[in-house]
Amino acid sequence: MTGGSEVEVKICGLTRGEDARLAQAAGADYLGVVLVPESPRGLDPEEAREVVRETSLPVVVVVANLPPEAALRAAEIVGASVIQLHGEEPPAEVGAIRRPGAFQVWKALRVRGSFDVREGLRRYGNVTDGVLLDGWHPEGRGGMGASFSWDEVEGLRREFPPSVSFIAAGGLRPDNVAEAVARLQPHVVDVSSGVESRPGLKDPAAMEAFVRNAASG
Repeated sequence: MTGGSEVEVKICGLTRGEDARLAQAAGADYLGVVLVPESPRGLDPEEAREVVRETSLPVVVVVANLPPEAALRAAEIVGASVIQLHGEEPPAEVGAIRRPGAFQVWKALRVRGSFDVREGLRRYGNVTDGVLLDGWHPEGRGGMGASFSWDEVEGLRREFPPSVSFIAAGGLRPDNVAEAVARLQPHVVDVSSGVESRPGLKDPAAMEAFVRNAASG
């Protein structure tokens, strides 16, 4: 937790309206939908819009390597508040997506060590509203349950610019999120596979436990 405020929770990889409503009831602060076709949780923008239609929380759309105009259009269709970039987008494209000012932009980094974090902050710190740290996995961009080394990253928290939110993801579950909050002091914790019974199907009790335990960190 930073700035004297409680950590916020994003529940990502939602594929059903029922789960989105349950995530909101559990106390989540953000709902995440994945617009990456190769993901097991991947939706098209129209499907994602239906998933979150009966909710009132800010929505994060996860995209990868889309041209700026396509990313912006997808977020408009869904009715999102945040665009999370999970590909190899160069800083110029990140800035182009953020520049219109209609959406916050979070840039995800796949972290293998402290170098990845420092390099990511150097490249994107001036063109994004948030940096998300996810675990590196050879078979996917995210939602794989892969973690990063908290030992290497917890000392880098002070290197985040004050204007850039720190979103912690990768391998978080109800049983470890309190420790992650205490050690990493993120603004937001992001969970997908850690609250699922199978890919894309959320477990209501796990979502409730995750939100509750995040608040206790």
